[in-house]
Amino acid sequence: MSALKDRLRADLTTAIKARDELRSSTLRMVLTSITNAEVAGKEARELSDDDILGVLSSEAKRRREAATAFHDGGREEMAAKEAAEGEVIAEYLPAPLTEAEIVELVTAAVAQTGAAEEGMRAMGKVMGVVTPQVKGRADGGVVAAEVRRQLG
Repeated sequence: MSALKDRLRADLTTAIKARDELRSSTLRMVLTSITNAEVAGKEARELSDDDILGVLSSEAKRRREAATAFHDGGREEMAAKEAAEGEVIAEYLPAPLTEAEIVELVTAAVAQTGAAEEGMRAMGKVMGVVTPQVKGRADGGVVAAEVRRQLG
């Protein structure tokens, strides 16, 4: 079993013992999402730490989007709950990349692939190099926007 999944389970047990409702419900939700990802597809498999980080990233993104939607809809209490759940999930994710670090990674990928001459046609090539480096640490839309800016 992956170390991250073990840590999540241990933290869930601690949260239950401490009667921390927010943390325990959030960790239960995350562990359920991980289990669903493990049994999705044709055959069950054990997720690696990288796969689990992917699940955590999508759960964190879901919480951010839900908090924004609730906030826009005037449901501040629900928006605060979603934001708090997102903070709990964020504790298990690697530190997010700064905008300067994203610019630096994209610049290096453009130089590595020689995509500067090809322009926007090379976006797939550049994204293929950058995506594994930023997985779980930056939003794909932000990275794609930077690649477009540098190639366009």
